[in-house]
Amino acid sequence: MLVVDVEASGTEAHTHSIVSVGALDLSNPTNRFYEECRVWDGAHIMDEALVVNGFTREQIIDPKKLSEADLVHKFLHWSEDLTNRTLAGQNVSFDRDFLKYASQRAGHTDWPFAYRTIDTHTLCWAHMVNRGLKPPIDPKHRRSALDLDAVLNYCGIPNEPEPHNALTGALSHGEVISRLLYGRKLLPEFTQFDIPWKKV
Repeated sequence: MLVVDVEASGTEAHTHSIVSVGALDLSNPTNRFYEECRVWDGAHIMDEALVVNGFTREQIIDPKKLSEADLVHKFLHWSEDLTNRTLAGQNVSFDRDFLKYASQRAGHTDWPFAYRTIDTHTLCWAHMVNRGLKPPIDPKHRRSALDLDAVLNYCGIPNEPEPHNALTGALSHGEVISRLLYGRKLLPEFTQFDIPWKKV
């Protein structure tokens, strides 16, 4: 699996821009990718998104940074030799769509990734149900309340540090995937945190 996390200048892949990408190869988790870029010319910028990812406007328009096109070229090149390029992460359709739009803007006509993805939200929901637990529902919106922090906590890991960083996000996704699917720890960054359902 190709575990990925995108930080962006907003929430809409067609009008906002990637500002950073973090990724790792789940079968070889020391094989990691992290790059930052400036937004594409004309991209919209949401102040709320910058609060989440910690970048300033000055940082994401910095002409010394890679362009979004250069970043996506590097990411696609990095992923070429992976044996399993199935995209995985929390709400990974967000990341997939940003990468796809960035690819199109960069002139890629041969999109290498499948529409099918592996979402940690769904893995966690299924894991809870299989253990006889009731997944949390947001009472106001009447929908799943399993955001990344809730999934991390369920897997015995503290909340993701703020502001969010794409590589930290990808590492978090990779760790919870390993715990939910295989019942084992994956990364040295999380070794100190026990898997709650494996405690004696």
